[in-house]
Amino acid sequence: MSKKLYIETLGCAMNVRDSEHIIAELGEKKDYELTDKMEDADLILINTCSVREKPVAKLFSEIGVFKKKRKDGAKIGVTGCTASHLGEEIIKRVPEVDFVLGARNVSKITQVVDTHHAVEISTEHDETTYDFSDYRSNRYKALVNISIGCDKQCTFCIVPATRGEELSIPSSIIVKEVERAVSSGVKEVVLLGQNVNNYGRRFGSGESGAKNFTELLREVSQVDGLERIRFTSPHPLHMDDEFLQEFADNPKVCPQIHVPLQSGSTQLLKRMKRGYSKEWFLDRCHKIRQMVPNVAISTDIIVGFPGESDEDFADTMDVLEKVRFDQLFSFKYSPRPHTAAAEYEDQVPDEIASERLTRLQARHREIQDEIMQSRIGETEEVYFEELKSGGKVAGRTATGRLTMVDGSEELLGQIKDVKIEKASLTTLFGKIIKS
Repeated sequence: MSKKLYIETLGCAMNVRDSEHIIAELGEKKDYELTDKMEDADLILINTCSVREKPVAKLFSEIGVFKKKRKDGAKIGVTGCTASHLGEEIIKRVPEVDFVLGARNVSKITQVVDTHHAVEISTEHDETTYDFSDYRSNRYKALVNISIGCDKQCTFCIVPATRGEELSIPSSIIVKEVERAVSSGVKEVVLLGQNVNNYGRRFGSGESGAKNFTELLREVSQVDGLERIRFTSPHPLHMDDEFLQEFADNPKVCPQIHVPLQSGSTQLLKRMKRGYSKEWFLDRCHKIRQMVPNVAISTDIIVGFPGESDEDFADTMDVLEKVRFDQLFSFKYSPRPHTAAAEYEDQVPDEIASERLTRLQARHREIQDEIMQSRIGETEEVYFEELKSGGKVAGRTATGRLTMVDGSEELLGQIKDVKIEKASLTTLFGKIIKS
């Protein structure tokens, strides 16, 4: 009789992929079967994020819930970035946690699951050629890692301390993974890395294949049956003209790109050690829009970084107005351990950061509403992935916008032309155009 596994995933798409690897490894090698009911689980895992304070706080509150509601004998494991940076401290604070597994050690899950109080958190472990068992939470879209770790030293970011130095996965392994996904019915892949367009800077063991991200995009696009390629996240510093030309010209690469700004102030960008200026960022976004007029551009913005003045924040608002992002992920600065900015003395008062964040988000919602309303009357190609209540089916346009139509499960896995009839702030609604 198989054992039951419950897993809660916090954070980014890379964490989602790590959770898929964990599910696959435990299913194939330890006979665990996934359940969505924590109370039924023999093993409860929380795959953590440590980019901001809130997910870290949530870890310990969730463990408290698990302790109270788990069935007798159920194990609790902590994985991911918070596991990497807290390690044994997690078990010291909560002895009921059975093991801790860092973000760079996913392949060791079958080794630690039966070892009481095991702690595996090395950030030097190389998993770039490990042959993970196969599991995907979405039948129609595949997440594919192309690198692990990060070499950037952004002063606000804990990721290099939790995921280690950047190593690229050989392109032969990436292409084979894409081919397997497509053979199972997937039409879209999302290439994942902390800085995907820095691909090829350093390889671990094994043959490297493609030498840079542009070459990798060309290789992946040769896979028969693959129709859509997305990727996240590229770094503005590495958006050279060759990369942008491939983004514009490759018909399988979706016209959607995430360009993390963090701040519109060149002075703050220098203090963040981002490596580019406000002018460079605007130049790259302008060039992208020139080359791909229908492109959707999203970004990340940190408000209240140490030393941020009214003028610095005004620069951020200026970039918001000039680029008009389709999607915005924005947060108040949160001091993180193992980062230089946590030691800066000129921290911005919370009330000022909160007020700025409110202004930023309010203006972005206005821009987003204008963009969404402009799609009414247009025809979009939508890849349908999910059944919704009320006889609706949801999918994504090539630009990544959530779109819903009336329909049933025969639409799943299909790409259809949809005439957009109305729009909300986050969702388009339309009807399929019959061919």
